[in-house]
Amino acid sequence: MTTTATINTVPATAAREISRRRTFAIISHPDAGKTTLTEKLLLYGGAIGLAGSVTSKKEEQSTSSDWMAMEKERGISVSSTVLQFEYKDRCVNLLDTPGHHDFSEDTYRVLSAVDAAVMVIDAGKGVEPQTLKLFDVCRQRGVPIFVFVNKMDRPSRAPLELIDELEEVLKLAPAPVNWPLGDGPRFRGVYDRSKDEVHLFERTTGGAFKAPLEVAGIEDDKVREALSDDLYEAVTSEVEMLDGLTEPLDIERVLAGEQMPIYFGSAMNNFGVENMLESFLEMAPEPAGRVSDEKMVAPETNNFSGFVFKIQANMNPRHRDRAVFVRIVSGIFERDMQVIDQRTGKKVRLSNAQKLFGQDRETLDTAYAGDILALVGNYNFLIGDTLTSDPKVVYNEMPRFTPECFTYIVNNDTANIKRYRAGMEQLMKEGVAQAYNVHGSMRAVPLLGAVGPLQFEVLQARLISEYQVETRLEHSPWSVVQWFEENVPDTMRRDSDPPEVKLPSGCSVARDQDGNWVVLLSSQYMVSVLHDRNDHLTFRNHANG
Repeated sequence: MTTTATINTVPATAAREISRRRTFAIISHPDAGKTTLTEKLLLYGGAIGLAGSVTSKKEEQSTSSDWMAMEKERGISVSSTVLQFEYKDRCVNLLDTPGHHDFSEDTYRVLSAVDAAVMVIDAGKGVEPQTLKLFDVCRQRGVPIFVFVNKMDRPSRAPLELIDELEEVLKLAPAPVNWPLGDGPRFRGVYDRSKDEVHLFERTTGGAFKAPLEVAGIEDDKVREALSDDLYEAVTSEVEMLDGLTEPLDIERVLAGEQMPIYFGSAMNNFGVENMLESFLEMAPEPAGRVSDEKMVAPETNNFSGFVFKIQANMNPRHRDRAVFVRIVSGIFERDMQVIDQRTGKKVRLSNAQKLFGQDRETLDTAYAGDILALVGNYNFLIGDTLTSDPKVVYNEMPRFTPECFTYIVNNDTANIKRYRAGMEQLMKEGVAQAYNVHGSMRAVPLLGAVGPLQFEVLQARLISEYQVETRLEHSPWSVVQWFEENVPDTMRRDSDPPEVKLPSGCSVARDQDGNWVVLLSSQYMVSVLHDRNDHLTFRNHANG
């Protein structure tokens, strides 16, 4: 049972700063409009003068959240980024995440560092496979979900059908905060149910949209004039039905993960985005604590603590530096402070902390619980490390995903061996892939495992662009991994030797990067064969117990 200990709290001024923080991630299936929504939120927050559009065209402005070369070429997010901005009385920490399934592990790490998530849904497609997987991760972590139904300016599914699907698939009570006035070419704006206020939009001759015109009340004459008779009748009928079909919005239920606020709009054309942002920031939770040794460490605790959830090398290729991202759980960060890295037990001075905005950066002197700290330099931290001024605090926030594909990345030119090794060492510290040493193999390079094959393409692309090393992929026959150990430890066996295991044909024994023994198999079918042959062993589907 988790308990909250009596705490020595931060000063009142710091407590106010902590209460202003709102830290959240935006998640979605690829191409639902996640990065476009991120850019428009930054635009409303005054963080950028012109929101970039996700595009592969060189003449277009690239987005602030996508900075890696591959992201700009493909128009997708393949790494998570941290963006902080002020909006009215809130200090917002926004984390953009990869939408592609192959980068689920990076997204999972990000979700360990946030207090809420905005899930973007394509209005024409509804709940897609990756959306559901990301939702499951949020549910496991107890992260409240807010839903933005995007692309209403395109032909869409009926909004009542969409909220019905969301309720059926996600098993959360829907609470539409606004309601769309039509879709596609007939889309005219959104109706704010809580304020009984219509936000009308007008298309210009070029296809863009003018700023919204606020009108009090859905029965106002201006609203009737803006909508065709049949559309007005349909919208008013739907709004009336919502009162009987959905429950009133309850913030406590939202934060408990039982209800989801739903917003409709178009990120590309700024329909309903500001409406969503203001409403979200009113309801989103303040920074939450984390559990250490079954005790909840509150954000207002005076002792500084946090955990590393992401490492990114070469964000600035000129400096060959690496950024270590830390979610501050409690207390106040001050530049040059000393903390304990609980993994090594060593004290470390945090002398080069920076506030990042995509690739842009500025020196950070002070930060508070809820903020994301970027430590830039050659810090020897690893993902999952706890940094704290209290030696009793240790966080365990980073379970690993089980790899689904395996390959070798082989250096093409032995003259580049030093650069190859340096690049691989650094990228592996980021958690781009997991390393396995196949027992008895004569290969000089480790086997790499990842959730999806696109991870390997990213690794190759970064070795070329950041280390000038060309490589080739040599795929392995394995696609399934099983961790194992003996039910009764054999004290006579050497540590370098695996426990005795009877392997099905085509399987191999290996060791993961933490020294645990695994069996590599060619198919899921082989798992039951492996288990049947080895009653003396205990098997697991994942590394984390």
